[in-house]
Amino acid sequence: MNTIEIIPLENLSYILIPVLVVLIILVKWKLRPSHALYAMVRMLIQLLAIGYFLNSIFDSQSAHITLSILTLMLIFSGWIALGTVKSQQRLWFPKAVLSLAIASSLTLSIIVIGVLELNPWYEPRYIIPLGGMILANSMNSLSLAAERFQSEMENNNDNLRARNIAFNAALIPTINMLFAVGLVSLPGMMTGQILSGISPFIAARYQIMVMCMMFASSGIAVACFLTLIRKEHRRH
Repeated sequence: MNTIEIIPLENLSYILIPVLVVLIILVKWKLRPSHALYAMVRMLIQLLAIGYFLNSIFDSQSAHITLSILTLMLIFSGWIALGTVKSQQRLWFPKAVLSLAIASSLTLSIIVIGVLELNPWYEPRYIIPLGGMILANSMNSLSLAAERFQSEMENNNDNLRARNIAFNAALIPTINMLFAVGLVSLPGMMTGQILSGISPFIAARYQIMVMCMMFASSGIAVACFLTLIRKEHRRH
């Protein structure tokens, strides 16, 4: 079986060429190149740092460290998700964290115990990347739901209608992704496995797990969140 090639840093630098093209366009069109440049620099620093960090975490084999990292990821994702509703960010933050915790713990537990049968269950090489995927996708869906719910309430829609509209809107990106996978795109996990030499049939099974995981966790997180904030609005 082939193993994936290690990319030398000098070779990796070539991908910055099309990035520079976009930055030049931003300058020429008098948009905001500084914002995009800051995002790119931050991405480079974060990914290189997390690469070194995860390498040591994967060698630790500690349940406490794995759970601590997942908890930090959960807190950050809850706060970031509410960036679209700054006026409610502090008020809704505990509800966002609770909703993400319910959805991610349920989905991840089923994957760990039932699908992958990990031993030990806290294997960081699996738990942290999968937990991150669950939280990231659920965070995006929850962010859309929060923004849409607030918008509908400001338009004087009743709680039930606002909840339903927000729930539908939040799931649109994930449902579109389900339609597109295999036809328009090969998702990152499947592509990475194929590049590393794994059979496409095996990679497809893992991707099915991931797609179901992302859809389910997003739906559960958004449903929990909308239920909690709707009850709050009804009290007021």
